[in-house]
Amino acid sequence: MIVIRWTGVEVRALRTQALRRTQSEFADLIGYSEAVVRKWEGRGETITLAGQFAAAMDTLLRRLDDEQSERFRRALPADSTVSAPVTDRSAAVVASRLPELRRVLDAYDLVDDGPVRAIEQLRDAVTAVVSDRLNSNYTRLAYALPDLLSELLRARSICSGSQLADIDRLLVQGYRAADAIAVKYGHYDLSARIIGMMHDSAMSASDELVLAATAYVRTETFFVSGELTAGRKLLERAAEAVDPASSTPAAATYGSLHMRAGVAAARGYFAADARAHLNEAARVARLVPEGVYFGTAFGPSSVRIHQVSLGVELGDPGSALAAAQDWVPTGSIPAERRSHYFIDMARAHLQANHRDDAHAALKSAQLVAPEHTNSHPQVKEMLARLAADQPV
Repeated sequence: MIVIRWTGVEVRALRTQALRRTQSEFADLIGYSEAVVRKWEGRGETITLAGQFAAAMDTLLRRLDDEQSERFRRALPADSTVSAPVTDRSAAVVASRLPELRRVLDAYDLVDDGPVRAIEQLRDAVTAVVSDRLNSNYTRLAYALPDLLSELLRARSICSGSQLADIDRLLVQGYRAADAIAVKYGHYDLSARIIGMMHDSAMSASDELVLAATAYVRTETFFVSGELTAGRKLLERAAEAVDPASSTPAAATYGSLHMRAGVAAARGYFAADARAHLNEAARVARLVPEGVYFGTAFGPSSVRIHQVSLGVELGDPGSALAAAQDWVPTGSIPAERRSHYFIDMARAHLQANHRDDAHAALKSAQLVAPEHTNSHPQVKEMLARLAADQPV
């Protein structure tokens, strides 16, 4: 099921009936204070949770078993805004593979015996999982990553010198792919742990651009917690450490950090800062070809996609639609980023009350990257609102 509008009523039903937790236990579960939970429940239907707060409730809701889901449904008032579930078969596959992935991560310093391919073959295998991540092939990642990470950890245990740094760089990308499936399916505790392992490998590699790319990924934890100022500070500090004039990869890394800092600023409603960051990203993007740099897509098209995102995050559908006028990203852009574009277009159309256009944009996102689109909480919310014909 999907809760279209989370109020204090739905939060209390989730806590007391579905999960049967105290306010203190529930607060620990979602990573917010007991006072916040008490405020939500005390306000009842007069408060509407938004952004990361609603996303946290959606994550808990997705993790309920059948019995808990039924208790939650029975506890809701008749006029509660709940819709039918959206099917996402990949979520079940990923969930079934996560215990194996956790086992590998738990034993990172207790490597098992097994074969280790040559560095060139390992590089090819990592390139394949990076491609799967960029194109939202989460099911394939869930099957490939445990064995690949095990092999990379074995390789690291027998390498030294420059080859050890090469393996560390490959581990950074392998961990990033693992983080993708963790964060997409709401396993934020696992995501934070994997990002820590990414950082350790990047430090061991002693590569400033790999470290900067890790900072880009680490911002996810601040997006989830709502600590947007801290996330933006991290990105700005990482950008300051990169000389964009030193190389094309350095310029792309620097630009991608400003691109993401723009989103962080926009989500915090710092419009001027958001535009300043994106303008800096656009300036650098004119100097580099569109491509994938250290696992992140960057270039003129990627910046334009983020201009659409900025308009949506700032509640300015006009600027979002203007940024996309007479343009769609080509197939050379990774599927996940293209699907983000169409999802944000759907959000902009909904903000402008263009319901047919929103439907069309969501269909495009589904065609481009079905696993990403199906797992996206904002997509589920939009579909539920469109089905209920609710005003936005």
